[in-house]
Parts: sequence; C-alpha cells; structure tokens
Amino acid sequence: MPVALSNRVRKSGVPARAVRVVAQRLLEAVGRPDATLSLSLVDDAAIRELNRRFRGKDEPTDVLSFPLDEGDLLGDIAISVETARRQAADYDAPLEREIERLLIHGILHLLGHDHLERDERTRMEKEERRLATAIGMPWPY
Repeated sequence: MPVALSNRVRKSGVPARAVRVVAQRLLEAVGRPDATLSLSLVDDAAIRELNRRFRGKDEPTDVLSFPLDEGDLLGDIAISVETARRQAADYDAPLEREIERLLIHGILHLLGHDHLERDERTRMEKEERRLATAIGMPWPY
C-alpha cells in the first residue's frame, strides 16, 4: 500500500489500519491513487521539534506537511496525537475524526494548498469539505 504509517505514540488509541485506509481513499479523491505518502503519528514533543527545526516556531502544532512531489512520492505528514486529542475534546468529536480532519488538511498542503490569504483559505476550505464528503466524514463535525 502506498501509505506508510508510523505510529510513534504508545497506546495512542488511533486505529492505524483504519487511518491507512482513509489516507488511501483521500489520495484517490485527489486524483493521486498511486502516490506514496508517509504519515507519522507523533507526540507534542516530537512535533514541536519538527516545527522548530523546519518552521522556526518553538511550539507544538497539530499537523505538519513536507511536500516532496517527486514522481509518485507525494510527501510526509506528521500529526500530533496529543494535540489532536485536545482538539477533538474541544470539538466534542472522536479522536479518529480529528485525525482524519488533520490528514485532509495535511494532504492539501502537500498538494500546494494554503490558507494564508483569504482567497486561498476559501479554496482550501472548499476542498477540505469535498474530501470530508469523499470519506463519509461530516463537516463540520
């Protein structure tokens, strides 16, 4: 399967197989069914280090994307399970749904979407809703 998943969080409560299947469905929905995606589920300390090293921000975040787009290599996504768990609680949503939302967001960043400017944010949000529908995820949840 072209989705390589590494769960680096002991007893994360995240169903790895289900996340891998959703990631593959998302790749199909964006027209990249044969793309290779690396997905790492990490803790806040690990994502904080990545955020500091690659973005100059010394704080944890929920998701980071590292585009490669070399042939079938789409890129790498890191999701903080700890941050996702807090956000899921804030939204009164299951952790799995928040991981899916962050996966959608991360994949769109790999494909070049951004949300810094208003028009970019509008396009990205529209695509997020489309992808949520493609995997049967209510939006917003």
